[in-house]
Parts: sequence; C-alpha cells; structure tokens
Amino acid sequence: MKALVLTEYKRLEYREVAKPTITGPTQVLLKIKAAAICGSDVHGWDGSTGRRRPPIIMGHEGSGVIEAVGELVTDFKVGDRVTFDSTIFCGSCSFCRSGLFNLCDRRRVLGVSCEEYRHDGIFAEYAIVEERTLFHLPEGLSFVEAAMAEPAGVAAHAISLAHPKLGEDVAVVGAGLIGLLIIKLLRTVTSGRIFAIEVDEHRRKKALEVGADWALDPSEASRIVTITDAAMVPTVYEAVGASGPIKTAVSITRKGGTVVLVGNVSPQVEIPLQSVVTRQIRLQGSCAINGEYPAVLSMMARGALNVRDLVSATAPLSEGEAWFKKLYNKEEDLLKVVLIP
Repeated sequence: MKALVLTEYKRLEYREVAKPTITGPTQVLLKIKAAAICGSDVHGWDGSTGRRRPPIIMGHEGSGVIEAVGELVTDFKVGDRVTFDSTIFCGSCSFCRSGLFNLCDRRRVLGVSCEEYRHDGIFAEYAIVEERTLFHLPEGLSFVEAAMAEPAGVAAHAISLAHPKLGEDVAVVGAGLIGLLIIKLLRTVTSGRIFAIEVDEHRRKKALEVGADWALDPSEASRIVTITDAAMVPTVYEAVGASGPIKTAVSITRKGGTVVLVGNVSPQVEIPLQSVVTRQIRLQGSCAINGEYPAVLSMMARGALNVRDLVSATAPLSEGEAWFKKLYNKEEDLLKVVLIP
C-alpha cells in the first residue's frame, strides 16, 4: 500500500510499504478515506515534540471503511463507515475500569513514536484499529467531516471539565482549530458573552464568525476588566499551551475561577504563581477525549456543529509533504487540511 512516511525530521516520503494485517482478535482493518493533519503532527514533523521519531507513519484524525475484522469483533462488520478515537487504551487498568480511558496507564496514540512506544498512524491507504475505539458514522456525515470528530471531541472534553452555566461569560485563549471548536461548542451551551484572545488577526475574525462576541489581541486582554465591569471571567479555556497565553488566561480569570489547560505545544511553561495562589484560581488539565465522540458525531450530523467551515483544504495523500510545509510556514491562513489516500 501507499503511505506518507516521516523518514527524517522535516522530510515526508510517499512510498510503498507493507499493508498491515490483523494480528489480534479485536482488531479491524480500515481502508482510510480521510486523514486530517493535526497541529501535533506538524510539531512532530519538525521534531520539536520528540513524539514523532522517524521512521513513522503519522496521523490520528480520520475515518474509513472496515475491510476486515478480527474473530472476536462483534459490533462492527465489513463495509461499516467508521471513525475512531486516537487513544488506544488497555481496558483493564484501574483508570479504564473507572471509565477514564483517556488516562489509561498503558495509553498509546495512533501515529506516535516516542521513547515508550511506536505505533503507526493513518497517513496511509490502510490502518489497523482496535474495535473498542471505533464509532459508527451517522448517515449523511461525510468522511471529511468525520475526520474532524477527534478535534471536536477534544474541545468537548475540555468544556466538560469546567462547564459554564447558562448566561455566564467565558473566554478562549488561542483561536486555532481547537480554540475555534471550543467557541462553536460553547455557543450551544451558554448565552453569556464569549471572549476570544488571539494574536493573529485572521483568526480573530474567524472567532467572531463562529460565535465569539469579542475577539481581542492579547495586548488588549485587559479590556475584559472594563467590558465585564470588573467581574472578569469565571471560566477560561487556554488552547495554546505556552507561557504567554497561560499568563493571559490567568490575568482575565475571576477570583475563584478556573483555567482549563487544553493546549500542549510546550512541554514546560511558566505560570504566574502568585496570581494563581492569591486569587485561588484552579488550573485544570484536559487530556484528549473520554466519551465525547457520540455527542459530537450526533451534533455534526444534525447540523448543530458545523465543521465544514474549518476545513481549509482537501488534498491527495501523495501531496502531503507540500501541505505540511504550508502549515508549518503558516501559509494561506490554513486551519485544517484533510488528506485523501
């Protein structure tokens, strides 16, 4: 089969590789129909995260059709249209038994190669996926839209960890893809004002288009004090993962409020500790997805969550390297690029 292989940092080769085969009774073989490029893949491509060590087939946001099933697969059959959780969980550790699959002790992620493990992903014509991570696609939902279910699930999980009350103001720091999805989902659950804080002018405009009431540059974040009559914001979602944006998030959070840390671009950051402590602000981490797939798939199918306007381009998998370079160089104001094997 053909696959897009990271052979060295900043180098992708579209080449022939061995077609994967089912080796476990609960596995399925998927023919990949759409594979989206995640920001973490781009950071893996340049080697900055250390979690995409060559050689590796990256990719974890996608959809496809089942071509073969293992002997113990019961809820899916050949020909089913599906998407899948990017997290491969064991199902037997204490966290899995408690329903916290995203915190599995033996957690792996599709398309990741790090010190602990190597697991090929979906930038290929075929991939092996565990049945327990699969979800049926609602009728009428396209494969490209379904490839957006993973980032939509990440956004939904973050919201679930600090759910704003009806009428409460809320803020999102960072209007990249995840930040924009958080804004879209927040618009369905609160009638309060949504503030977007984003350094890029084009993305500020996009934030307003998808549901934000205010879109401010980080240098203007202090305006929120005036806009809210000094009440500040009880819940802030930080969707970048760097020291500056986290400092901004804390600065606009009400005393006793919560900052949900969703972004993960930097392995280590500085936090304004005195402000966090003296204003009793909770810092809540958000990891991946934990059961939000059915909800976001249903919302997408019903039109309650439109993801089509976040897909900047679709392109053949063979052109993957060129699109990685465009994303890395921040060309054309791209948000999500979906590759088609």
